[in-house]
Order: sequence, then structure tokens, then C-alpha cells
Amino acid sequence: MNELLIPVLAVIIAAMVFDYTNGFHDAANAIATSVSTRALTPRIALGIAALGNFVGAHFGAQVAKTVGSGIITPPEGEVGLGIVFAGVVGAIAWNLLTWYYGIPSSSSHALIGGLVGAMLAALAFGVKGEVLWGGILEKVVLPMIVSPATGFILGAAFMLFLLWAVYLLAKWLSKRKSGRLLQPTPLNRFFRFMQSLSAIAMSVGHGMQDAAKTMGIIVLALYTGGFQSSNETIPEWVFWTSATVLALGTYAGGWRIIRTLGRRVIHLDPMAGFAAETVASSVLFTAAAYGLPISTTHTITSAIMGVGATKKFSAVRWGVAGNIMTAWVLTFPGAAIAALITYVLVRPIF
Repeated sequence: MNELLIPVLAVIIAAMVFDYTNGFHDAANAIATSVSTRALTPRIALGIAALGNFVGAHFGAQVAKTVGSGIITPPEGEVGLGIVFAGVVGAIAWNLLTWYYGIPSSSSHALIGGLVGAMLAALAFGVKGEVLWGGILEKVVLPMIVSPATGFILGAAFMLFLLWAVYLLAKWLSKRKSGRLLQPTPLNRFFRFMQSLSAIAMSVGHGMQDAAKTMGIIVLALYTGGFQSSNETIPEWVFWTSATVLALGTYAGGWRIIRTLGRRVIHLDPMAGFAAETVASSVLFTAAAYGLPISTTHTITSAIMGVGATKKFSAVRWGVAGNIMTAWVLTFPGAAIAALITYVLVRPIF
């Protein structure tokens, strides 16, 4: 038996635990707006989110390759596996902490911060390896800044477009004495239906991003442990396992965060919910196509803020939004510190 089998299995199990916490932690990303506007019931919304995550995972290979080969280069063998294990455990710890307080932080940046923190700790102990700062800057830091700004701007722009389109349509219908078609009840009914479609798109986008990150960790473990010769090849079983565990975690639901995103940032109506989800899913699809591991949390939250700001700037509860953004800033270093401590504790084992 390969002497590294047990360490590799330990990393894979840790990755699966992270995947599960990612699912219930980030369930809010896909369904909070749909639930808060009553476009979908909570359980139906969770079921759609779980299925969408499962499907989306099979289209996230580019993101998986970035996480598996573009963040750190650990040494091969048991020492390298210890680094990856500590990084994943650090991300899990941060996920659980922010979930407990109902803060929608980024599981993606927690994972990347964890890997970097563990690698830096190992380097301090004289272990060979490298943090790929150039790749992190290009594919993590810059998208981390650009994606929320894009979500906010596009969310505001798309909401204004919808409002203008409804206004023009109302004027046209009123001339034909059919204005009742755009009364609040039928209008909300229409956008609730549209929001069920945008929720599906959001769920698929989440799977493309977040299941892919777990896949990248598993591939990194297999490569570091010598079970495959490439850190970019993704075995089929990795797709199915990561997708299934993420779907199960999503169906478990993260109600604390769902309440924060769906109700505490801004009160959403079906049109606003549709606008936010449509914009966020578009950004996620685009980023996944280029292998950029962006945060679904940052994207949907900023889109919600942008949509809300078009109604009235004070309609957004900026105090709650400020707490969320503080968590965004703290996620990378917080997960890195947790991973650093974990590495010091597990180093004698690996």
C-alpha cells in the first residue's frame, strides 16, 4: 500500500467537509433573494440550488485548475499534504465562524487564504515550496476587487433598465386600456416566475465556482501524494463527489446567512430580486469561463446593494452592508491565521 494513501485520504476528507460547509454557508447566495420575495418556498429553493450546484460543478474545470495549480506550490510527499490539509482546515474554521454569526463571507477567499497561510507557516519552518503571488494577484486579488464593483454597477444599471422598460410598457398599455396587466399583483407574479429562472442560473454559477474549488484541492492532494502525474487533470470521480457533497450541503441550508442576505441588507421585491440574481449569475459565468475563482458571496451581495440603491440610497442598510464588507476584508487574513495555527498543530503528524 502506498504510504501516502492515508495522508491523501485525510486531505480529501477535509476537502469534502469544506465542500459541505461551503454548501450550507453559501446556500444563501443562490436562494436568499428568491425566498425573501416569496418567489420560491425555502425547501423548493434549496432543492433548486442543490441541483444547480450539482450541474454547475461539471462546468468548473478552469476554476479547479486555478485553485489546484495557481495558488501555492507545496513540496511533494507527506509534508506537502500537511500544508494542504492545514489550509483546508483553516478555511473550514473561518466558514463555521462566519456562519455562526450569520455573516455572508467568501468561502472561496477563505480557502485561498487558508492555503496561503499554511504555505507561509511551512516556509517559516524551512519547508521548500512557494506562494504564487503573481497568480494570486492576477486571478484572485484583482477579481476580488473588480467583481463586487461590477456586481454593484451592473445591478444598478439593470434595475434602472427594468424600471424604465416597465414604465414605457405601462404607458403603451394604458393607451390601449390594458394598464391592468401592469398592476402590482400581475407584475409581481411575472417577476416571481422570472426569478425562479434566475435562481437556477445563480445556482449553476455557484456550482461552477465553488464545487470547482474543492475539486482543485483534491487534485492538488492527488498530485502532491504522487497518485497522478499532473496537477491539472481532474478525474471524473472528483467531479461527481465534489458536486454531490456541495449539493447535500446546500440542501441542508444556511438559514442564518439566508436571513442576512434576504432581509437585512434591503427589502427586495420580485423585480429587484430578479435583477440581482441575473446580474450575479452573469458575472459568475463569465469569471468561470476564464478560470477566475471569484466569490459568489461578494457578487450577489454587491448586486443586491446596487439594485437597492436605485430605489433610494438610504434603502440599503449600509450598517449591515458595512459589517459584511468588513468580513470580506478579514476573510483572507483570518483564514490564513487559522491555517497557520492548524499547520503548527498538525506538523508533527505529517
